[in-house]
Order: sequence, then structure tokens, then C-alpha cells
Amino acid sequence: MPGIVADILVAILAAMLLLAAAGDLKSRTIPNWLNAAIALAAIPFWWMTGLALWPEIAVQVAVAAAVLLLFAIAFHFGAMGGGDVKMVSALALWLPPMAVLKLLVIMSLAGGVLTLAMLIRHKLAKSQGQLEIPYGAAIAFGGLWLISERYLNQFG
Repeated sequence: MPGIVADILVAILAAMLLLAAAGDLKSRTIPNWLNAAIALAAIPFWWMTGLALWPEIAVQVAVAAAVLLLFAIAFHFGAMGGGDVKMVSALALWLPPMAVLKLLVIMSLAGGVLTLAMLIRHKLAKSQGQLEIPYGAAIAFGGLWLISERYLNQFG
């Protein structure tokens, strides 16, 4: 039964990531309530997957805090929005440390492709003003990629 509940929680995470990506693409914002829900839903996931408070959960929280600090610096320099920072940190609570590194690589690559596509669109439309990248979509892509690995790579 715990495995089924953990799978349901992962499905809920996937739905929240899709909702965040859609909202960010539409309005360039990710609601605080959604980022909080992503973060808080990690707690029952930890319990259902049998993580021990020490050291596993402590490591999860420490890695997420490091991600928050790293991306808060990017936010400080205007390279990332506040909702994006909160979203990637909340998502890091769900992932083991090596998967967080994979997330950062995948979302960076997806973010680069997204930025390039939006830059081309911006130039072709001869738009004025600063280009805003909905980086939540790249974060969601990375998270969904890792979620799919959980189920699709069991045959490898």
C-alpha cells in the first residue's frame, strides 16, 4: 500500500508541475500556494518511501536549502524569478542529491532551448521591452523527466 500512495503522490507532483509550467507560460508567475504545495507534499512522500529522518530527510532538506541559496543569488542578479527559485527548491525536496544534479542539468538545457526559442520569437515579432523567460516551464520539464525515469528506466 505505501508504494501505491507514493505513486499517487508522484502523480500529484506531476500535475502540480504541469500546472506551474502552464501558469508560468501564460502569466510569467508561479503562485506561492503552488510552490508551498509542492514542498509540503514531499513530507508524506518521504514517509511513504521509508526515508529516515536522519540522515536521508536531513540530506533532502540540506540539498534543497543549497538549491534555494544558489538560485536566490541568481534572483538577486535578476537572472531568475522568485517563483522559479521557490519551485526548483521545492522540487529538490523530492529528489535524492544525485537526481537534483540531473535536474539542474536537464532544466538548464531545457531553459537554454526555451530562451533561444523565445529570443527568436521576440526578434521576429520585433517586440519591444525586456524578454521574460518562463523558466518554470524548464524546471517542470526537468522534474517531469526525472519522474518519468522512475517508471520507465525500471527495464534497463
